[in-house]
Amino acid sequence: MSRVGKKPIQIPKDVSVILEDNILKVTGPQGSLQQVVSHPISFEIGENKVFVTPKEQIKNVSAFWGLYRALLQNMITGVTEGFTKKLRIEGVGYRVVLQGQTLVLNLGYSHPIEVTAPEGITFEVEKNTILVKGINKELVGQVSANIRSTRPPEPYKGKGVRYDDEFVRMKVGKKTSS
Repeated sequence: MSRVGKKPIQIPKDVSVILEDNILKVTGPQGSLQQVVSHPISFEIGENKVFVTPKEQIKNVSAFWGLYRALLQNMITGVTEGFTKKLRIEGVGYRVVLQGQTLVLNLGYSHPIEVTAPEGITFEVEKNTILVKGINKELVGQVSANIRSTRPPEPYKGKGVRYDDEFVRMKVGKKTSS
């Protein structure tokens, strides 16, 4: 039994949840999202609650039960509030500039790195802080991970791109013998 899957999902007043031909559609004030349901999971959509239940008892259905419940909850949260990831750039000479919907990152390489925002994602830049915003949690996380992978934080000086709440454990450098 899935502990996550058992919990009902509250539907806010301005959100609609529809299941058609194994496609779960959620529409709200921020936009709309879709998810294909390919496993034996049923959705009982009421007026203000959704119950997720397995159709049959097979080996891995409880894992998918919790997964689809969490995906639906994230879709509802995304269309009502949206998701935000905050990245910081640390290092001498490292900077970021927003040109339209393209981030131009100067991270110590011989060339600037350009990151274009996919559809549904917006960037905001304040000094050396990047905000990645969108309604799709998976897409916001993937775009943030791609930006971080351009120059991950290094453990000796801490330079690089990191999440705002990320802790980088610093190493001790070389010691000279005297």
